[in-house]
Amino acid sequence: MRTNTAATLFVGAAIACFSVAAFAQAAPDLGKREYDANCAACHGPKGKGDGPFVDLMYLGKPMPDLTMLAKRNGGVFPTARVYEIIDGRQEIKGHGPRDMPIWGRDYLERLGDTFVAYPYDPEPIVRVRILALVDYIARLQAK
Repeated sequence: MRTNTAATLFVGAAIACFSVAAFAQAAPDLGKREYDANCAACHGPKGKGDGPFVDLMYLGKPMPDLTMLAKRNGGVFPTARVYEIIDGRQEIKGHGPRDMPIWGRDYLERLGDTFVAYPYDPEPIVRVRILALVDYIARLQAK
């Protein structure tokens, strides 16, 4: 009886481990999803500034190559600066006119009717989406 119980526990533990491993491999990349949905049209699928909408946008200057942000910043990815630019809700001195959408406000507006019946603070959800996007852009950096 003890060997049957031990064997059952072992098989159960093995199944649980394989299930966790399978789930971990299938975990979605929120940052990539945000990038593909909101940034790739202008910045390109690899962040090189060659998206299909570049020619349709009148920005008067080339689209930034997002893969070179760290290299242009002395080898350090400018996390806080990238977050501020994506969020866009606070005016950044010296940034000049805003050429891209204000994603912080856009994310808040999209959440507006999501949880109408329940009181909640949408700001943490917005922060998670922006931080995931910043993380993804950091992973695009040229080596």
